[in-house]
Amino acid sequence: MRKFTFNPKEGIDNPALVICDDVELPISLKPRVCVLNKKDKEVFGFYLREENGKLGHIIRNVKPGSYAQYAGLFDADRVLEVNGEYVDNTEHFKVVEKIKLSGNKVTFLVVDGTTYEDAKMRNLNIAELIQSDIQAPCDKPRMCYVERGPNGFGFELCSSQGAKAPFTLSVHSKGPAEKGGVKSEDTLIEVNGVNMEDCTYLQVEKLMKQSGDSVTLLVADQRTHAYYQAKGIRIIPAMACFKHLPFKPRKLYLVKGSCGYGFLLKTERKLSGTYAQSLWEVDAGSPAERCGMKEGDHLLAVNRESIEGLHHDAVVRKIRESGNQATFIVISSKEDNYFTSLGLSPLICMKDDVEEQMESKQTTESRLPLEKAPPSLCHSTAQQASGSKARLCHLVKGSSGYGFQIYCITDEPGIYIQEVIPEDVGYKAGLRDGDMVIEVNGMNIEKVCYEDVLEKIKENQHEVTLLVMNKKDYWYCKDNNVPIRRESEDHETSKADSMEKRIVSSTSTRKKTNKTIKQENNTHLVNKVSQLKDSNSIC
Repeated sequence: MRKFTFNPKEGIDNPALVICDDVELPISLKPRVCVLNKKDKEVFGFYLREENGKLGHIIRNVKPGSYAQYAGLFDADRVLEVNGEYVDNTEHFKVVEKIKLSGNKVTFLVVDGTTYEDAKMRNLNIAELIQSDIQAPCDKPRMCYVERGPNGFGFELCSSQGAKAPFTLSVHSKGPAEKGGVKSEDTLIEVNGVNMEDCTYLQVEKLMKQSGDSVTLLVADQRTHAYYQAKGIRIIPAMACFKHLPFKPRKLYLVKGSCGYGFLLKTERKLSGTYAQSLWEVDAGSPAERCGMKEGDHLLAVNRESIEGLHHDAVVRKIRESGNQATFIVISSKEDNYFTSLGLSPLICMKDDVEEQMESKQTTESRLPLEKAPPSLCHSTAQQASGSKARLCHLVKGSSGYGFQIYCITDEPGIYIQEVIPEDVGYKAGLRDGDMVIEVNGMNIEKVCYEDVLEKIKENQHEVTLLVMNKKDYWYCKDNNVPIRRESEDHETSKADSMEKRIVSSTSTRKKTNKTIKQENNTHLVNKVSQLKDSNSIC
């Protein structure tokens, strides 16, 4: 037997004993796809938590025998994707909202908690490890509403598997299907909320005949279908674009009058067995009627927060908390029942509003010569009173003030302009009802309370400079991390030009106060919403 020796000057005489740094082997996350399907009035059976000292969106309290357990969710799992969209770096309340808007079907990509925490401790890029795309490199699936014509729905089923799925669609030119947004070679995913990917030709034909005068199709082009198929994710309605549907919620902006808003709120049972908050007895000439409220409308959200699933008293409380103004999202009873039949919340359509607007604008710009292209969002001209670029407005107070009011919504950030007097100082300076105030006299006030903003406006007794922006454009920029840019200040380069805006007017900058809301037995008139940033959300 050979005897090894050690000499400090020469080192170890055994060549097999080499001291070196530990080599960390690459980690494998092994994510799992979990597809959950539930029925109306039921829950998936788990909690999604955001916990102190822990990272990620954490699955907790998976109920035995629930849809969550059946789909393969376990305690401490981390949610990486919701409906094919990477959410690990998304704010928790937004992830909760995505799940709620998914309706009765949701698809998760999850990983066990131990592996997730190990990856985070090593500062590894989880999106790269799971080969997730922050933005899918393909178009969205489409929800299409097709009305039967004289010759049917205007498409035919085709399959390379004979009478078996998957089916592609051959669309007749200028037929009902083409008008409804269906394209030739689209892959058929669902018919009226029923998945067709494992069905036979006869089963699809039978369901089509039972559809009556209209049918709702979930389709995807071949590239999109192949993309999700490669990821092992089944396409569901929550992933789709809804711009082809004729049914959409409406946004109403109400400012309370001397007799309240002018409507009654009632709880009614829907055909599905769930309950809706219905709007009735809309008074003629009331703020409710003027903003477009219709008899029997269903209330979906108050001040951008969903009220679906809340008890009547909780909804009343939210509206009351709004003070003298509130923003409602409503939909007709018929249209609400349509979405319910598909297992969806009508609010899911609202996500397409901004995307459709931007897509239309970009398409228009691409077809116009460069010098004639309209300005893009957040880059409007100085002449656009309600454009998408922030506007700098300088006002000089006269004997009657500035000619506008400011207000805020309880527990919600932001100071808004309201009741701008036509042709008065504020109006001529460029202020419009609903503008968001960004700066007062050069100081950013986006996170400043109402009282301090009011004091800042009063700081100079004779004049004030406000940086404002159209409310819709402001929130688009904030929600999509688009930098807010101010319009060219050409009108300020010379005092002679700016004198047109230094006009005397009336100031009535006062905070609106809550007034008593009309009540009748179990019917109420309403106001504001608490934030959705739940740290513990039941799903």
